[in-house]
Amino acid sequence: MAEAAHAAAAAEGRAILLPAAEAGPKDLLAAEGYIFCAPENLASLSGVMKEFFDRCYYPVLGQLNGRPYAQMICAGSDGDNAARQLARIATGWRLKEVQPPLIVNTAAQTPEAILAEKVIDDADLARCADVGAALAAGLAMGVF
Repeated sequence: MAEAAHAAAAAEGRAILLPAAEAGPKDLLAAEGYIFCAPENLASLSGVMKEFFDRCYYPVLGQLNGRPYAQMICAGSDGDNAARQLARIATGWRLKEVQPPLIVNTAAQTPEAILAEKVIDDADLARCADVGAALAAGLAMGVF
């Protein structure tokens, strides 16, 4: 999902793809906008993504105001809790949501399906690409 959004954003302008474990406050401050992409685990953001927000929240507080963001959540059920959790963090940073959360539901409900590697279908990857293209185009045109 993140790779599809990144490829489409890069086609519109400058875009950087960073795993949550590698991204930090300096990366947030250097960016003009953000697409946060995360799995929902046990009705919450994944641990790695939550750790990213925990580590970066206060060092950039008050410095990202008004920057645009979008979010993409991959979930085995509805994904709504992770999306709400991420939106609350973004609200604290005073980011500007530029589109509703994109939630891709893998319908992984059995232990086997939950543990299996997920394959995102082409239609959902196209939706992820649309998120990346829209954010990058909006930044390039000065819409955000």
